[in-house]
Amino acid sequence: MNLLLALAAPVLFLLLGAAFTALYAWIAARRFPPTGRFLDIEDCRLHYREEGPRETPPRGTIVLLHGATSNLVESMLGLGTALSRHYRVIAVDRPGHGWSERPRTLAAAEPARQAALIASALRRLNVRNAVVVGHSWSGTLVPHFALDHTDVAGAVVVLAGITSPWPGGYIGWYRRLMASWAGWLLIRTLAVPVLLVLRPWMKRKTFRPQPPPPGIVTKGFIPLAFRPRAYEANMLDFAVMYHAVLRQSARYRDIRLPALVIAGDSDEIVWTDLHSRSFAREVPGAELVLMPGIGHMPQYADQAAVLAAIEALAERIAPARAEAAQA
Repeated sequence: MNLLLALAAPVLFLLLGAAFTALYAWIAARRFPPTGRFLDIEDCRLHYREEGPRETPPRGTIVLLHGATSNLVESMLGLGTALSRHYRVIAVDRPGHGWSERPRTLAAAEPARQAALIASALRRLNVRNAVVVGHSWSGTLVPHFALDHTDVAGAVVVLAGITSPWPGGYIGWYRRLMASWAGWLLIRTLAVPVLLVLRPWMKRKTFRPQPPPPGIVTKGFIPLAFRPRAYEANMLDFAVMYHAVLRQSARYRDIRLPALVIAGDSDEIVWTDLHSRSFAREVPGAELVLMPGIGHMPQYADQAAVLAAIEALAERIAPARAEAAQA
């Protein structure tokens, strides 16, 4: 009898976790529905949102790419709504995140692949010479727009972004786990309940040393990131990240588009010296804006300064945009 209970307990534990996870995903999907439109791009369905000035022509186009455990609503909350007063703003749910979809493979998680899909979507939307802004994990995407998709990008902004390899960055067992059936099962049973317990700590650490904005989880639709498929995409993103930046960092010296790097010097999530400073050194002519005493979320800690830097870059490339329009 005791042996039977010992064998049944783990199964029951997994079943309870699976039931909770499914219920949580169902509630989150209904409470935080899509706010934009959809495009089918190859094997993915991308969700995007577009806003702009209502009474005057836009001064240009700005594309917003969110970081890990996030979505386009948070991008609009942090930057997009304010920028849309003067610019055409397109915020994208990265493949697999928010309401966008992608296959469950390591290949689909590659930054180069995600950048290519988003660039294809932007071409469908007739985007040219846009300022492409990538926050946090999307710092791995932004260089590809400056290297491989210069027909849609006119400048790039790395906002507290991951750009460079780091010592001990490759963890082989984690990559294998995320690509295995065991990883699939873990995400759909135990991972989400544990992550929800840890979420208050994760939120504080993400914004530290500044306090999190009141209601940021609900206002930013963050619960969408804890549905199984979305969080699985998040984990697969981290599984490929190290090798991706290791490969692409060798090409940064070939970037010729205007590049802006914005970071806080108190970032506890993405090391500013390793990522922001090194990227700014490698890219010819890149501008570095270092914000004293600010952590991983500069767009909330000092939104006015971040907006001013992005808008200044957008105005700087305006002549090139005008020439392209005439051509």
